[in-house]
Amino acid sequence: MSKRIFLVFLLFSLAQVNLQAQKSLKVWIVRHAEKDTSDVKDKDPDLSMQGKQRAEALMKLLKGQKIDSIFSTNYKRTKLTGFPLADKIGITIKTYSPSQKAELVKNLKMNAAGKHILIVGHSNTILELIEAFGAQRPLAQIKDDEYGYIFLLTIKGDKVDVKVDKYGAKVGVE
Repeated sequence: MSKRIFLVFLLFSLAQVNLQAQKSLKVWIVRHAEKDTSDVKDKDPDLSMQGKQRAEALMKLLKGQKIDSIFSTNYKRTKLTGFPLADKIGITIKTYSPSQKAELVKNLKMNAAGKHILIVGHSNTILELIEAFGAQRPLAQIKDDEYGYIFLLTIKGDKVDVKVDKYGAKVGVE
């Protein structure tokens, strides 16, 4: 009898692992919205008015996506980009270090199957982050005055699909 219970438990556990492996991880990656450049000495500026509007546009775009977690670098502009969505859905923004992107990606791939994640970074970090997930860069670069790109990564096992879109008002080179 105990062997039968063990076998049932083992089969159930394997089925759960198989189901978990079949679930896709969805990750939206954005650059922070426009920053306030009125004080050139400020290394950690707030968002400009345009940036605040773009952050609101991001919230409106993703509010129905059932986002489970939001990750941001430890700068005001990245946190403020994700804040309207975090506030709307009632979650706290988690910080990550761009220099530890491999650890973030590994953690998400191992523990977040079936989840929906938003990551807010910088023009010089988000393409590298996409590569860390195992995808090719969808763009050669993001210029300093380009805002509004949103990348959707769908990760299932070792397969990564990347979709590129834009959101918010057109500003700069976009």
